[in-house]
Amino acid sequence: MPQFVTPAEAVSHIKDGDCIIYNNFLSVINAEQLSAALNERFKATGRPKDLELYCSAGLGGWKPGSVCEEIACLGAVKSVVLSHFGTTPEIARLILENKLEAYNLPFGAMSHAIRAAAGGQDYIISDCGLNLFVDPKYNGYQLNEKSRRVMVEEIVIDGKRRLKYAVPRPDVAFIKASSCDAEGNISMEDEVAIGDALSIAQATKRRGGLVIVQVARMLEQPRHPMEIVIPAALVSYICICPEQTQVQGVPGIDPLLSGREQMSDEALGEYVKQQSAAAREDPAKRLIARRAVKELRPGDVVNIGVGAPEYVAREAAVSGILSQVNLTVESGPMRGLPAGGTPFGAAVSPHAICTSAEQFDLYDGGGLDVCFIGALEIDAQGNVNGHYHPKKLSGIGGFINITQFTHRVVFCTSFSAGGLELEEDENGLHIKKEGKFPKFVDRVTALSFSAENAHANGQEVIYVTERCVFRLGANGLILTEAAPGIDVRKDILDRLPFDVEVAL
Repeated sequence: MPQFVTPAEAVSHIKDGDCIIYNNFLSVINAEQLSAALNERFKATGRPKDLELYCSAGLGGWKPGSVCEEIACLGAVKSVVLSHFGTTPEIARLILENKLEAYNLPFGAMSHAIRAAAGGQDYIISDCGLNLFVDPKYNGYQLNEKSRRVMVEEIVIDGKRRLKYAVPRPDVAFIKASSCDAEGNISMEDEVAIGDALSIAQATKRRGGLVIVQVARMLEQPRHPMEIVIPAALVSYICICPEQTQVQGVPGIDPLLSGREQMSDEALGEYVKQQSAAAREDPAKRLIARRAVKELRPGDVVNIGVGAPEYVAREAAVSGILSQVNLTVESGPMRGLPAGGTPFGAAVSPHAICTSAEQFDLYDGGGLDVCFIGALEIDAQGNVNGHYHPKKLSGIGGFINITQFTHRVVFCTSFSAGGLELEEDENGLHIKKEGKFPKFVDRVTALSFSAENAHANGQEVIYVTERCVFRLGANGLILTEAAPGIDVRKDILDRLPFDVEVAL
């Protein structure tokens, strides 16, 4: 039976050199109180040190000063293995300055590796990442000179080249849940995602490690066994933290995000309209979404990414087609409306929530009909960098799993970034000021999406900007649409660093 202790008591058992595995998804299901207690212990004692942080998604915060990344900033961390760094800007800075050993692996591969570790396996075999930055022929997952550990290897099976990913070896698990019963069985009824909570607990327990769970409350009556996410037998310590929130930095519990309350698809459309009226919308993203949403077909199973793609989900809700499609998020929610901003990873009024590993089973198996995802750079061949900038490390997240195996891929990006100003009137769209940073380049800095892979897989790929649309052809990009009011020569072709086929 697990022991009921304070967060400070729980983290006092963590040793130098331990690997801490987190069940975070960015700023949701985030064990903030455990992280805070670990920070305070290190400040007071200088221990534990030489830690490894492992999280299949990313640690939460989105801006400097997050409680989850502070332990690395204090100097207690030797290495990190994450799929996403956008919510940990200070960790990203330390990596770019070569002060922290770091590895960037695909979210889905990491999630499946955790599940494999729970089953006692030493590695997984996957096609995820072939011919992309994570492939050993590029070794782009090793993020700086300090990072020399081999975590991905090439393997040939039946004449086919595949990738072999190492599994984690966790010593400590940090898990946030909603409640427990008197015996210590764990449930997650107020959470917006499950993540890989059970697999993380199993993988840690089988190694004799510590499974630490923080919950908001203890229940007087036990839940139905089918509602238990982690059985008490797998838990070492439980910390009752009534102050915990559903989303880091957002007070309270929203029952719409956990699915305990539901909205009709029509009501979700009105919900989005109210939000849009109160918010300052990005005009470029709104224009991109207006065009991109036309790629949705009735019955589609869809993934919506962060950034400009968030507007596609909102456009679907406002236009009344939400009930005709099945929007999903890689964290596990199915149907409803994917949430944007800080609670990304949640969905408003989800119909179901599965584990991350199960969601990536669907994605890796080609279960997505279409995805809408952002891009940092696009080159003439149609290759995309969606995760790396030499001055700002974002991380790959679920990008590869989502784009490598989906039948139709819709990249949603502005033509340029950094000060782009637009004006729309009865005569169409006008570019008042071009952005300082072009999105279309001679050669992408890092390979997140391969046009060669897309051709081999028979994928349909389009690139939607606020002013035009490109499609992936046999020889690279083809310009197929230009918005009314746009001067094709001045606003598009003259601003590309390469020639493209024009088929307007």
